[in-house]
Amino acid sequence: MSKTVLVPISNGVEEIEAVVIIDVLRRASANVTVASVEESLAVTASRGVKLVADAPIEVCVDNTFDLIVLPGGMPGSQKLSDCQPLIKMLKNQENYGRLYAAICAAPAIVLEKHGLIDGRCATCYPSLIEKIEDNATLEKRVVVDGNCVTAQGPGVAFDFALKLVELLFGTEKSSAVASEMLL
Repeated sequence: MSKTVLVPISNGVEEIEAVVIIDVLRRASANVTVASVEESLAVTASRGVKLVADAPIEVCVDNTFDLIVLPGGMPGSQKLSDCQPLIKMLKNQENYGRLYAAICAAPAIVLEKHGLIDGRCATCYPSLIEKIEDNATLEKRVVVDGNCVTAQGPGVAFDFALKLVELLFGTEKSSAVASEMLL
């Protein structure tokens, strides 16, 4: 059975994280929808790379996803944090026990701000760790606490994406995808 994943993007998103997340999850056969929180489907990532979403976030609001995963980057994470339809979707993920994840700036700027990591262990980009009030750690590059997954930054993107594959499809699938990519 195919798993559904939402990856929201915005101007200023960290391109390595966005592309690795989307690519690795699609290699695992997840049905990934890339949604823009901007007025345009086309966004310019933090280092000038152009990305094009599949849909605007508004058309995704009534859909149920097995996973919603936020790439980081600035000011991309702030734009995700300001997107009320996305925040509503993330709160529903938490309330219904479905997976949600964030990397780099997004755990501190989006999840912490909206109470989505309260009482959970989490990590984020090292310079933002003080923004996470409870149970913040830099000891682990990827942290799983219940249905919430957080990671530190661009250099961890493959580990993060493969952990998401493992949580959605199992260890065998995650190992197979990693092997195919020579990781």
